[in-house]
Amino acid sequence: MATIFTKIINREIPASIVFENDKVIAFKDINPQAPIHILVVPKKEIPTLNDIDIQDSEYILAMYLAIKDIARDLGISENGYRIITNCNTHGGQEVFHLHFHLLGGKPLGPMLTF
Repeated sequence: MATIFTKIINREIPASIVFENDKVIAFKDINPQAPIHILVVPKKEIPTLNDIDIQDSEYILAMYLAIKDIARDLGISENGYRIITNCNTHGGQEVFHLHFHLLGGKPLGPMLTF
């Protein structure tokens, strides 16, 4: 079954796209958790981080290269940014299509507090 990300890739639903190439699409999160919150998604459907295979290495590399370029273009590469990916339900994954959250634009503080 197609995820919301697949529908964005296929232009079935709109998104505010900030980057795209043949392997990756990146767009603004509709519920941002920081001034800059971009979702970076492979154009190949990979459900979770656990599902990555060696044949997916070109997509994973393309995602990281896209993140580097997006951070530079949005002016956050010098001050820093955070990359988050969630895996499965207990890890907080809501859309089962691998994706990275690129967060920045302010000091982000600690990841977890107990």
